[in-house]
Amino acid sequence: MITKQHKLNTGFDARSTTEDVLAGIDLSGKTALVTGGYSGLGLATTKALSGAGARVIVPARRPAEAAAALKDVAGTEQRALDLADLDSVRAFADGLLDDGRRIDIVINSAGVMACPERRVGPGWESQFAINHLGHFALVNRILPTLANDARVVAVSSGAHALTDIRWDDPHFNTEYDRWLAYGQSKTANILFALHFDRLGREREWRGFSVHPGSILTPLQRHFPREEQESLGWVTPDGRAGEGFKTPEQGAATAVWAATSPLLEGHGGAFCEDCDIADPADEAREGGVNPWAVDPDSAVRLWDLSAELTGVNGF
Repeated sequence: MITKQHKLNTGFDARSTTEDVLAGIDLSGKTALVTGGYSGLGLATTKALSGAGARVIVPARRPAEAAAALKDVAGTEQRALDLADLDSVRAFADGLLDDGRRIDIVINSAGVMACPERRVGPGWESQFAINHLGHFALVNRILPTLANDARVVAVSSGAHALTDIRWDDPHFNTEYDRWLAYGQSKTANILFALHFDRLGREREWRGFSVHPGSILTPLQRHFPREEQESLGWVTPDGRAGEGFKTPEQGAATAVWAATSPLLEGHGGAFCEDCDIADPADEAREGGVNPWAVDPDSAVRLWDLSAELTGVNGF
């Protein structure tokens, strides 16, 4: 049964930090994998999990940069991975399988946002490819490493509200729009977690997706400073715009979804502000739109993704 999209009233909120949600939780003996775990929200996530005792594997497109960012973070290791390259995904997964590692937590945090049109692999639109298809292939290839009670968390965004999957043209071969392409990839993240949870239920694997909120990170690299100011992301004196979170607040929902005992017995849910999100409502901000939690669409996307990547671990 799919978890209904209604708040649990966890006692946490948009201001809660990774330290808050991990209070009293000991991750000693656990191993986590955090894509993009050496920059922005991913780095805050890695630090939080490491601080709670977990061993953290950080796949990195730029291993040297990752090593420098994590040199003082205990219990971390970096391995090369380019989510835009399925051969790289295969090599990374094979390395984990050869090691016989057990993975307890997977957080798909890496991604790109509203970037100029770019094609990767066999001509795939880059945001759909990196944010969704690369992670889809990665998780499916490492299924044999997952512990019996593993959780897989897909970092999505409120931008999923921009669009459903463009079923007739998911790679934007016509009329490329950087924001719609980003929004589609974030809808895909939610649908992926929903169907992963359904498929993994018999093995006690759970899937969740999360909206971290608005945070200033390298994700905004494709926006000049003047544009960021016009969008209200930063003030003229360089401070974060109103309503923006710190990295520790932004990472809190993914960390909560990956570790909280409050989610035992739940799964497949879209979460925000360290709680399960309510359905979207025009009367208030936030929530999850219906196309992103439609089980039939989740199956359809899973089948399409397996066809495109040639990978289906189930």
